[in-house]
Amino acid sequence: MQQLTDWVGRRVTLRHQVGERDGRALFSDAVGELADGGPDAVIVHSRHGPVRVARAAVVAVRLVPPPVPRRASWAAVARLEGLCADAWPAAVDVPLGAWRLRAAGGFTGRANSAIAVGDPGLPLPAALAEVRRFAAEHGIAPRVQAPIGSPWDRMAADEGWVLDAGHAAGAEVAVLVGDLADLADPADLADPAATDPADPAPAVTLLEHPDARWWHLALGRDPLPAEHAVLDPTAGDPAPPDLGGGPTAAPTERTRTPLRTVFALVPGLAAARGALVEDHLHLSRLVTVPDARLRGNARAATAALAAWGDRHGARWAVLQVALHNTQARAFYDRLGCREHHRYRYRVPAA
Repeated sequence: MQQLTDWVGRRVTLRHQVGERDGRALFSDAVGELADGGPDAVIVHSRHGPVRVARAAVVAVRLVPPPVPRRASWAAVARLEGLCADAWPAAVDVPLGAWRLRAAGGFTGRANSAIAVGDPGLPLPAALAEVRRFAAEHGIAPRVQAPIGSPWDRMAADEGWVLDAGHAAGAEVAVLVGDLADLADPADLADPAATDPADPAPAVTLLEHPDARWWHLALGRDPLPAEHAVLDPTAGDPAPPDLGGGPTAAPTERTRTPLRTVFALVPGLAAARGALVEDHLHLSRLVTVPDARLRGNARAATAALAAWGDRHGARWAVLQVALHNTQARAFYDRLGCREHHRYRYRVPAA
């Protein structure tokens, strides 16, 4: 395996066979800096100490980004929250100081909440009152989206705003990041027993705009207007979106960030969405039909989007996954994505 030579000195995830049980191979993963252990072995310097692995036992190896700090700076959190909001555009996006009041016909918490990051330019009780007023004006529930542990999260709690426990999609969310070039590599670290080597590689089609096949996989039906506006915001543009400029905002709204979207389709099996914002590719709406899981379809769709983003100048992937969605979090963890920060939704106490 040539990567064992080429990637010495870099941080990797290395899967290797450690034995057998009942005729079935057993595997383990080691994460850390790769070192040469001689002609027959390699060493992974993990956080628990060096792990020596025979070269013949290596099943797969892939690069992973450096570990993020225990807590990212609030400036870094604010930037990433802003990029994710730009990639998931609300129909109405009005600044309140550094906060953003967003409404999109009720489709998703992300597009129908106030992003509480930074100074709202008002005393907090007045800012929260403005969140309530904006929500009533646009027919949505009042809700703030605040990074967990941030001063804005704590201040909202002090004002009596509580966890939005009834939010079906998940009231607490992890924001993950990954190296886009690594995600574009179709090699996967899934258990080899979970896939059939006889299956052909999934064929992925990239669409500038979603067609009926994509919508029916992503939503199970045709989209409602609010869903169409968030997921395919450039559909009404007379020309394909240009990274050099964006639409002109109404005077009361913040200036829209140039956005370019792409949609991955494995016909009848899987669908996903990518949105290019600055140096990040935002990944979302990854759906695989139940009978097609564990066959590489989700991985193929993700790799196709990552390769597209890499070609168009993005450096990092970013995505948002509800904490209770352990299956999705495990999938992205295998691809080398790591948690950057978390946020939660808060609503006024009843």
